[in-house]
Amino acid sequence: MQDYGVGLFDACATKSALKKALKKNFITVNGEIATSATFIKGGETITLSIPEHVTPKKRLIFKLKVIYEDDYLAAIHKPAGILVSGNHFKTVANALVQNITPSSLQDATKPQPVHRLDFATTGLLLVGKTSSSIRALNKQFENKTIKKTYIAITIGDMTPTEGIITSNVDNKSSQSKYIVEGTVLSHLFGKLNLVHLEPLTGRRHQLRIHLSEMGNPILGDKDYGIKDLILNGKGMYLHAYSIEFTHPFTNKSIYLKSELPERFKKIFSSI
Repeated sequence: MQDYGVGLFDACATKSALKKALKKNFITVNGEIATSATFIKGGETITLSIPEHVTPKKRLIFKLKVIYEDDYLAAIHKPAGILVSGNHFKTVANALVQNITPSSLQDATKPQPVHRLDFATTGLLLVGKTSSSIRALNKQFENKTIKKTYIAITIGDMTPTEGIITSNVDNKSSQSKYIVEGTVLSHLFGKLNLVHLEPLTGRRHQLRIHLSEMGNPILGDKDYGIKDLILNGKGMYLHAYSIEFTHPFTNKSIYLKSELPERFKKIFSSI
């Protein structure tokens, strides 16, 4: 049931949403409560019943900058200090309804992020507005046909100034491409570097781990930084700068970018 039911209901457009509905006994097959192991042969009556009280009455009002939007998908600028999704009230996912125009298409659904950014990371976040676009974008991420680039400010001398970092992250092979685009001297940190990054694989915290392993952690990274060189109160200097992909329904090439936050420009005034 878990594989068959994805996209069957607008309220369960993703695997995780369907799994939650199954766990809460919201789905029945021929009148019997379904589980992830329920086998679908064909011809069954499948029903989704969500009690009224499940929908939260409280609405999150949180202004987001919309960078691109059409009837299928959108892209927003994620600010620092907010989770993309999860069991918290203040998340980007809960704020999307207030910021995204509802789709006019038949399979329109509640807008949902189709990938993640860390709590402290800023920048571009893709959002699906229909069940079919959510599935299509998820598939593109799985097939690694969506190209993402990041900009970071790192600490210390970075030599060589470009290359590919290869190591295991979460016991899986991972690669990140980097190019140093500028360096300034710093009384506190020695050197600060403006680095262009392209993750060639998609592991959790991959860029942060790779830079830390090089001895050049991201400025403000409290998890992977150097103990005596933690910058407090300014956040982490990692920004999801651009995203490039083929629109799953118009087949047009889409290139989007999110301008660097002012705090980056204060350190590198020439950008």
